[in-house]
Amino acid sequence: MSAIVGLWCVAGLLGIAATAIVASRWSLGSPLVYGASLVACLAGLASALCHLLGGAPADTLALPIGLSGSGSSFRVDALSAFFLVVVNLGGVVASLYALGYGRHETARLRVLPFFPAYLAGMNLVVLADDAFSFLIAWEFMSLTSWALVVAGHRSSESTRAGYVYLLMASFGTLVLVFAFGVLTGTGGDYSFAAIRASHPDSVVAALVLLLALVGAGSKAGLVPLHVWLPLAHPAAPSHVSALMSGVMTKVAIYGFVRIAFDLVGAPLEWWTSLVVLAFAGATVVVGILLAVMQRDLKRLLAYSTVENIGIIFIGLGLALAFHADGMGVPAALALTAALFHVLNHSLFKSLLFLGAGAVLSATGERNMDRLGGLIHRMPRTAFAFLIGCAAISALPPLNGFVSEWLTFQAILIGPDLPQWGLRFVIPMVGALLALAAALAAACFVKAYGLVFLGRPRRPAAEAACEVDRFSLAAVFILTGLCVIAGVLPGLVIDALAPVVHGLVDARMPAQTFLSWASIVPIAQSRSSYDGLIILLFLVSAGTLTAMFIHRVASRATRRSALWDCGYPDPSPLTQYSSSGFAMPIRRVFATTLFLVRETVDMPRPGETRAARHRLKVMDPAWRFLYGPPARGVWRLAGRLNRFQFLTIRRYLTLVFATLVLLLLVVAAWR
Repeated sequence: MSAIVGLWCVAGLLGIAATAIVASRWSLGSPLVYGASLVACLAGLASALCHLLGGAPADTLALPIGLSGSGSSFRVDALSAFFLVVVNLGGVVASLYALGYGRHETARLRVLPFFPAYLAGMNLVVLADDAFSFLIAWEFMSLTSWALVVAGHRSSESTRAGYVYLLMASFGTLVLVFAFGVLTGTGGDYSFAAIRASHPDSVVAALVLLLALVGAGSKAGLVPLHVWLPLAHPAAPSHVSALMSGVMTKVAIYGFVRIAFDLVGAPLEWWTSLVVLAFAGATVVVGILLAVMQRDLKRLLAYSTVENIGIIFIGLGLALAFHADGMGVPAALALTAALFHVLNHSLFKSLLFLGAGAVLSATGERNMDRLGGLIHRMPRTAFAFLIGCAAISALPPLNGFVSEWLTFQAILIGPDLPQWGLRFVIPMVGALLALAAALAAACFVKAYGLVFLGRPRRPAAEAACEVDRFSLAAVFILTGLCVIAGVLPGLVIDALAPVVHGLVDARMPAQTFLSWASIVPIAQSRSSYDGLIILLFLVSAGTLTAMFIHRVASRATRRSALWDCGYPDPSPLTQYSSSGFAMPIRRVFATTLFLVRETVDMPRPGETRAARHRLKVMDPAWRFLYGPPARGVWRLAGRLNRFQFLTIRRYLTLVFATLVLLLLVVAAWR
């Protein structure tokens, strides 16, 4: 029944997309399309939740479409039900937000038809139960999201982002085609059931894992395949950015989990987890360091997504390592941490992107150096954004802390593994994760402080006002879910138990009925976490402190002019800037990891011209991996360009010489 409901939701979304081509010309077209998308995603969310929480068996449905003789198969099991919850929850919130945000769209015909189609594509990827349907849905998801990225086609930023995104998406799909080709072999049966029954040997399984890591990692944002994220996410509309960052990257993780833990079958060789952990460790550090150095709010959030994808892959790499050595409970702990962070990141990153969209709608600015003081003009958005910043910084009692804490608990079990390579690498990854957690806190202190605190740096920030009620409702739904998942994490862990058990044949201990809603990863004697107690302590301590201050301190307040070290400070430009805040971190890591170009032009004494400071931070992936071949292709194209301007005689000579050369090759071949 779940598969039928899921396919009907996909059909409904595709029907909405077709209707949107006409409806985009109506004055009520935008609320009609987004409202219908909300209803369709709500139905899909309810069906997936019932399947996941009800413990229903896998539901399979075959349709006579697709490849001749085999058709297409669709299936809902515990794993796909969980990711359907993530996809459709994101779709519900994004559609609700767009009911208000859509009023500001200037190119509705370029957005409205593709938004429900994009949601349908992500649902179809998770529902697919054969390689052909999976790859078709994967490519459909990529193309519809590309169309949304280039919706602002008049901007060079959007067109460049669309080009890079389409290139990386096509590369990822090609690699996944190879992965499924290796898995399928010469049998010709592309169904997942046949692939599970094939039981590939260790060499084939390792090759498939590496191909899946590259193919799905390019869509998820693993370093160095992440270069499209900081370009595409800022270029897309804000509700689409929330889906791309909070949801589509999770669909990519679903693809990796489905292949590595389900289709490959037997546990992989232990060394394959080293590759996953190496990619994950680099992704965590590079992502958050680049996020700290950004001044564009949406680019900062995009690079932060890279970091969180690295955290998820750390959990998946640990689960592969433990599963390879037959350590069931630690494997279940690591996989639970990864899947929990999948849900958490979809919540707080969607919240932050929607909050950034509210700021953009109110001010027209994404540059944090042109904002400031919005806490007084947009207090509700400021409160929700603060919760999102605290959650993504892994501060208790919010949800981000729980999944990262579980990941650290899995890392602490790493020394129990027998392989010395893993004993050496896992603590290193743990140190990188700890560094990233500290840098994430600094990153979002910077983001929140520059955007919402201080004084307005530009008139646009000074004239800002609160956004519409639909947008506020969407961000507050996500805010509430971030709090609930952090305070009552046992409910989420127990809901994930059938997913984890189906993949590693083990599960974490039941958490729901432990006292004070605490969670225990392995045993009470080792460690435990009580989110509810922390929340009660924070609320009671804050209330008592406020009561004490108001009773003891004077109620009289006075205002005075702003000053700096005893001097009047009338200009808001003297506040910290984005570059100034990140300067200590940039100075530490710039010479080792990043090619930072910083120039300071100071006027000499007596000169009246202004001083100038220029700063350019380059992603090392562009400099060392993608830059050299791109420059080589550009030079080669420039040299080949002369062939467009030959005379007819030279063209005939060239054709004759080519023909002679081919005849010589044929003669030599014989």
